[in-house]
Amino acid sequence: MLYFLLLFSALGAFWLLLSGHWHHQLLLALGAASALLAAWVGVRMERRDTGAYSLGMLLRLPRYLAWLVAAIVRANIDVVNRIWYPDTHPIHPVAGRLPSSQGTDLGKTIYANSITLTPGTVAIEIGDDDVFVHALTREGFDELAAGEMDRRVTWAEGGRR
Repeated sequence: MLYFLLLFSALGAFWLLLSGHWHHQLLLALGAASALLAAWVGVRMERRDTGAYSLGMLLRLPRYLAWLVAAIVRANIDVVNRIWYPDTHPIHPVAGRLPSSQGTDLGKTIYANSITLTPGTVAIEIGDDDVFVHALTREGFDELAAGEMDRRVTWAEGGRR
């Protein structure tokens, strides 16, 4: 019950801050109903990964995100070069499975989303111990296959590298 109340309060406050409707009674009631429904759904959802949301992961996440932003910038530059200079930087699409070493669903989700956020690569399907990836180039796929992103996500998830 405490979890429900905290979730409802946080969602209601977030809605109120984003909407800016402090005096319109109908919109306040609809916002409260939305927060109530979302909190109810949130409570009913099962958290199968009991160790996924740890303080240690929260503390390691900024370091991983800094590395990810740098990887996104590098990939953006590569994709722009391939668009502007197709003769010297050709596009040769590649698809294949890459191993994933994450132990939780949250870690696998972060890994797949990181692949998709990086321009030129898309995570298509997540398996139990692998991810099916499409890349614009063999170089992009090989960079993912080298495993640096996988190792960093695993480190952020549980501290091992």
